[in-house]
Amino acid sequence: MSVLGKPTRAQIQNPATRYGKAKASTRHFITQRITGAINIVFSIFIIWFVVSLASRAPAEMIELARNPFVAIGLALLVINVSIHMRNGMRDTVEDYFDKGEHGWAMLANNLFVGFFFVVALGAIAKLVFWG
Repeated sequence: MSVLGKPTRAQIQNPATRYGKAKASTRHFITQRITGAINIVFSIFIIWFVVSLASRAPAEMIELARNPFVAIGLALLVINVSIHMRNGMRDTVEDYFDKGEHGWAMLANNLFVGFFFVVALGAIAKLVFWG
């Protein structure tokens, strides 16, 4: 390894060199692709939802959001987007941050995704249970 902990040119060119954990990387890759594909399906759902809210009164909008199928769809959307967002930002952090900054950047990523997750699901729960 070089001084900064990055692989040298000779290590990169050597096909026997191993980087990280193969199973974790494969799981991460597959998770990112699956959540991306599911997001395509959810984009159709969210387009339908937004279009169906057009020209409705606020009370009708809340009633539509309180529908169990819509609320469950929105909650699943938040869960899927949170997983996809965390994995995508993890890739960016791994590519652009050095070891010293890597831990803090991953912590910030996890905190941001957790905050988004809690606030979004809380907003959906408020709409469903308290209108």
